[in-house]
Amino acid sequence: MDRKELGSVFAHFGFDDFKWIDGQDIVVKHWVRFKCRFMCDEYGASAVCPPNIPSVRDCREFFAEYDEVAILRKHMTYDARTSDEVLFEVIDENLLELEEYLFFAGYYKVFALPMTVCYQCDECTGDIMSCKYKDKARPNPEALGVDVFQTVRNVGYPLEVLKRSGQEMNRYAFLLIE
Repeated sequence: MDRKELGSVFAHFGFDDFKWIDGQDIVVKHWVRFKCRFMCDEYGASAVCPPNIPSVRDCREFFAEYDEVAILRKHMTYDARTSDEVLFEVIDENLLELEEYLFFAGYYKVFALPMTVCYQCDECTGDIMSCKYKDKARPNPEALGVDVFQTVRNVGYPLEVLKRSGQEMNRYAFLLIE
């Protein structure tokens, strides 16, 4: 499939706003992992979050193996009364269905990085080997050291820190295709 055909497939799964980049254009920084370690409640609790995933260096090398990466954007209004789990469960599920579709279409290296932390289980085992949903568990971009703010700004997408409920927001997923 060419990019136009892939765009039609993305739209079918609910992703009609996207931009293409090279895997080497994904900005990977150590400071992102430090924020995970010292500022995130999920640190060490999830099988797909640090420290249970590869090093920042390994992540940078991983991204460099992809020539085609789609940054998928969702624009919506943030409401503090609605949890990320409710907001993004459907979006991330659609992303995994898109990943599976592309795999069976011949893109055997396809790999999705969702917009949120993994919500497959109510309580994570903390170990990918004992994960009940290993086929669906994916790290989010930040877990892999991705500076999402800089990466999306580099392609002209907006991203701001939200200060209050009711603000419009942009959330991003990454779909690595080859």
